Amino acid sequence: MPGTRKLGRTSDHRMAMLRAMVTYLMENGRIETTVTRAKEVRSVAEKIITTAKREDLHAKRQVFSFITKETVAKKVLDDIAPRYRERNGGYCRIIRTGPRRGDAAEMAIIELV
Repeated sequence: MPGTRKLGRTSDHRMAMLRAMVTYLMENGRIETTVTRAKEVRSVAEKIITTAKREDLHAKRQVFSFITKETVAKKVLDDIAPRYRERNGGYCRIIRTGPRRGDAAEMAIIELV
C-alpha cells in the first residue's frame, strides 16, 4: 500500500495518533517526534489546512470532525487557514534533529511555516 506508513499500529490506533498529533501541531505550532511520524503528520496536516481554506460549511464540518479540540479547530479556521490563503501547499517544515538517546530513532521537529 504505497503512500501511507503503518507505523506499527492498527488503522484505528494510527488514525487516533495522527489526529492527536495534528491537533497538538495546530495548537502549539511545532512538535518533536520521529522523522517517519513527522512525514505522516505533515501529509495529514497539510490536507486539513487546504480543506480549511475553502471556507464553506462542508469544509468547516470536516475540520471539526478531524481536530479533537473545538478551540483548536476554530483556530485552524480563523487564524491558520487565512494565513496561508496565497500559498499553494508546503505549510509544514520538518527539521531533523539527530538520533534519540534511548533507541537511536531519527528525531525531527515539525512546525508550521
